[in-house]
Amino acid sequence: MKEQARKLRANTTDAERILWTSLRLLKHQGLHFRRQAPIDRFVVDFVCHRANLIVELDGSQHALEENIERDTERTAYLNSRGYRVLRFWNLKVVKNRDNVVGAIFEATKVPPPDAASAASTSPRWGR
Repeated sequence: MKEQARKLRANTTDAERILWTSLRLLKHQGLHFRRQAPIDRFVVDFVCHRANLIVELDGSQHALEENIERDTERTAYLNSRGYRVLRFWNLKVVKNRDNVVGAIFEATKVPPPDAASAASTSPRWGR
C-alpha cells in the first residue's frame, strides 16, 4: 500500500493539488492532513487522523454504477473503522475551493460516526 500511495502522490490531479494547498494551511488550526495515505487496504486521498476525517475527491468515473457500489462499500468500511468520509466532485473543488475547505473544516468539529453507522456522505447525494 505504501508504494501505491507514493505513486498516487507523484501523479496528483489538478483538484488534488488545489485542495492540498488549502488543507496544508489548516495546520494553523491544529489540523494535520496527509495525502494519499494508506488506511488498511485502501489509499485515501486525504486524511486527518486527529479528526477521524477522510476526504475523497471523485472524478466522473465515480458516477459509473460499478464504482458507486465500490465507493459505498469502501465508505462503509472506513466508517466502521471510526472515520467520517466526505466526498466531493473534482469540479466542485476546482470551481468552489473555499466552500469545500469550509465544509471540511466544519466536519473536523463533529464527532465521527460510530461503527454501526455506515451511511455514505457522497457527491451523489448532494455533497
